[in-house]
Amino acid sequence: MITNMIGVIIRKELRAALVSPKFVASFGVCALLMLLSTFVGIREFQASREQYEAAQRLNEQEMREQTAWGRLGTRVFRAPDPLQIFASGLQNDIGRWSSVDAFNPVKLKNSVYSDDPVFAVFRFIDLAFIVQIVLTLMALVYTYDAVNGERESGTLQLTFANPVPRHVYILGKAVGAWLALIVPLFVPLLMSLGLLSVFDILLSAEHWLRIAIMMGASLALVSVFIMSGVLVSALTSRSSVSFLVCLVGWVVTALLIPRAGMMTAGYLVAVPTAAETDSRLDGFSKERWNVHMKELGERWRARNEQLTGKTEEERRAEREAKEWDWMEEDDRSRKQVQRDIDEYATRLREDVRNRKLEQERLGFTLARFSPVAAFQLALMNLAGTDMGMKARFEDALTEYRKTFNTYRDAKVKESGTFGGIRISFDSQRGMKIEQGREETLDLAEMPRFSDPRVPLRDAFSAALVDIGLLVGAALLACAAAVAAFLRYDVR
Repeated sequence: MITNMIGVIIRKELRAALVSPKFVASFGVCALLMLLSTFVGIREFQASREQYEAAQRLNEQEMREQTAWGRLGTRVFRAPDPLQIFASGLQNDIGRWSSVDAFNPVKLKNSVYSDDPVFAVFRFIDLAFIVQIVLTLMALVYTYDAVNGERESGTLQLTFANPVPRHVYILGKAVGAWLALIVPLFVPLLMSLGLLSVFDILLSAEHWLRIAIMMGASLALVSVFIMSGVLVSALTSRSSVSFLVCLVGWVVTALLIPRAGMMTAGYLVAVPTAAETDSRLDGFSKERWNVHMKELGERWRARNEQLTGKTEEERRAEREAKEWDWMEEDDRSRKQVQRDIDEYATRLREDVRNRKLEQERLGFTLARFSPVAAFQLALMNLAGTDMGMKARFEDALTEYRKTFNTYRDAKVKESGTFGGIRISFDSQRGMKIEQGREETLDLAEMPRFSDPRVPLRDAFSAALVDIGLLVGAALLACAAAVAAFLRYDVR
C-alpha cells in the first residue's frame, strides 16, 4: 500500500516536472554548459599535451647537444591529465616546468594563468563549477514550492483527504524532484563523455572509476539542495517567502561561506608570501656565494705564492700536476656552498609549507560548513588537482634532482674533466683557450623523471570525508524536512 502511494506521488511529480518550463530550461542550460565546457576542456588538454611533448623534444635535443658533463642540466615538465577536463582545480594555477641542475633549487614556473592572465579573470568552466553553481540552484528552483505551492493551489488539502502518511508524501515529492533533475545532469554528461571518444582522449580504467565517484559526489550535492528546498518549503506557508529564503541560503552556502572560511584562516594564520620567501632565499644565497668567492680568491693567492721564485717551466709543470687536485678542491667547496643553500631552501620551504598546511586545515574546516566547498574539495582530490598538487610535484623534483646530480657528478669524475673553459697564457704563444671535448654526451643511462601520481585508494580516502559530509547533510536535511512536514498545516 505504502509502495503504491509513494509510486503515485513520484509519477505525479515527474509528469509535472517534465512538462514544466523549469525542466526545459534546466536541461537546455546544463546541456549547453556541459558540452561547451567539455569541448573547451578537451581543446585545452590537447594544447597542453602538444606543448608538453614539444617541450620534452626540445629539452632532449638541447641535452644531446651538450659536450660537457659539468654543464649538464635539464628541465622537467608537468604532464597534463585528462581529468583536468572535469575538475581543473589548481592545474592552471601552479607552474608547468622547473629547471634541474646543480646550482638552482627546484621551482615550478610559468603557470597558465601567469602566461595568459585573461584566463585568470575568466576562469574555465568545468563540471565541478556547473554542478556546484548551476545544478544546486536548479535543485532549489525545483523544490522551493514543493509543499507550500501545493497548499496555495489547494491540492495539498485534497491529497490528505485520503489516508496518505505524511512521511510518504514528502519523500515522494523529494524523490520525484530528484529524478527530474537527474535527466539534465546525466544525459548531457553522457554526451560530454562521448566527446572524449570523438577527440581520441584515452582514459584508463582508473580514470573511469574516478569519474564514477565524481558522479556519486555530484548526486550527493544535488540531493543536499533538493532536500534543503523541500525543508524550506515545509517551514514556510508561502512560496514567495520560501523562494527568497532558498536564494539567500544558496548565496550564503555556495559563495560566501567558502570564501569567508579561507579569509578567516588567512587572517588567523600568517603565511609568508612567495616574494618574501624568495627574498630570504636570495639574500642567504648571495651572502653564502660572496663568502665562497672570497675564500676562493684567498686560496688562489696562496697557490700563486707557492709558485713564486720558480721558473716559467717549473710553474707550468706544477700547475699541470696540481690542476686536477685544485679543481676538485674548488668543486668540493662549490658543492658545499650549494648544499648549504639547498638545506636552507629546504628548511625555508618546509616552514612555509607547514604554515600553509595549518592555514589550509583551518580554512577547509571552516569552508566545509558549506556542502559546495566539501564537493569541490572532493572532486579536486579525486582528479589529483588538489592543494597538495604543487607540494607533491616539488618533492618529486627535489628527489629527482638529487639522483640527477649524483649521476652527473659520477660522469664528471669518470670523464676526468668538469667541462669548463681553460684559458692559459704563454709569453711565446700568447693566450690559448681550450673548450674540452667536442663529442656529444651519451645520455642513455641518465635517470628519467616520473610524474607523481596519487593512487586511487589514496585519492578516494582523501575525498571520503567530504563525500561523507555531503551524504550526512542530505540525510539530515531529509530528516528535518519530514519532521517539519509532520507539523505542517495543510489547510
